[in-house]
Amino acid sequence: MNDSLTLELKTLIIATLKLEDVSPADIPDNEPLIGSAQFALDSLDALELVLAVEKEYGVKIGTSEASRSALASVNTLATYIRSHVAAA
Repeated sequence: MNDSLTLELKTLIIATLKLEDVSPADIPDNEPLIGSAQFALDSLDALELVLAVEKEYGVKIGTSEASRSALASVNTLATYIRSHVAAA
């Protein structure tokens, strides 16, 4: 699912987490974002990312369970945003 939202999300991830030498093409659509050996993101990174997504897209990712689910991959995050923006 290579669309504008996934590209925006990858760009947001890179900027928010200050991932040097990483381009959007380096972030797979379906690989786990948190706990990935490739990026070594941790729970603090997840929190920063949740806050950035909430601010950028106006969606609320309330619980830690919801954030874990939404941050499973770039595709799941895009799906979460689409479903919550459409419901608003």
